[in-house]
Amino acid sequence: MIQTTIPVILASSSPRRRELLQGLGIPFTVQSSDVDESTSPDLSPQQIVESLAQRKAREVAKDVNDGLVIGADTIVVLDGKVLGKPRDEADAFQMLQSLQGREHTVYSGVTIVDVKTGREEVSHRSTKVRIRSLTEQEINAYIATKEPMDKAGSYAIQGIGATIVDSIDGDYFTVVGLPLNLLAGMLSRFGVQIL
Repeated sequence: MIQTTIPVILASSSPRRRELLQGLGIPFTVQSSDVDESTSPDLSPQQIVESLAQRKAREVAKDVNDGLVIGADTIVVLDGKVLGKPRDEADAFQMLQSLQGREHTVYSGVTIVDVKTGREEVSHRSTKVRIRSLTEQEINAYIATKEPMDKAGSYAIQGIGATIVDSIDGDYFTVVGLPLNLLAGMLSRFGVQIL
């Protein structure tokens, strides 16, 4: 376990982000943010994930007295269109059908807010993912697992969804939702050294 005198707060209810941060050996607490995730249609994917990560971190930072608040957001982009979390099973089916046999890009934004100083750092990473060709039966079987229902793009690369991913070009952890290499570099600039 890394020793740090600075409290670290993860502004996310995502169990995947929690597991990833635990893997770095940093003691932290979780305080989920409840922010409006709507964005302007003229924002680029990079601007969307950065602004949402910033919004989440700032929201939690208002409620704590000290520490570094980490906010994160992830989106899936196909042909310039942002695919969020599916509204229902029919929406998940449509997303998976549009992704299958094709390459798309996953963007994850990260923000760190130092509560005491107000200093912020915001960044993002992107990774290309190719989903293999799927039959309707395979798509329905995957949806039946319920895994796609709370995931951007309707799949989870770290779960059974790994069986539908043909290849990735970039950082795996960006696709899961928290780019660890990026986060470690950002944390070091706030005095938290991972290595």
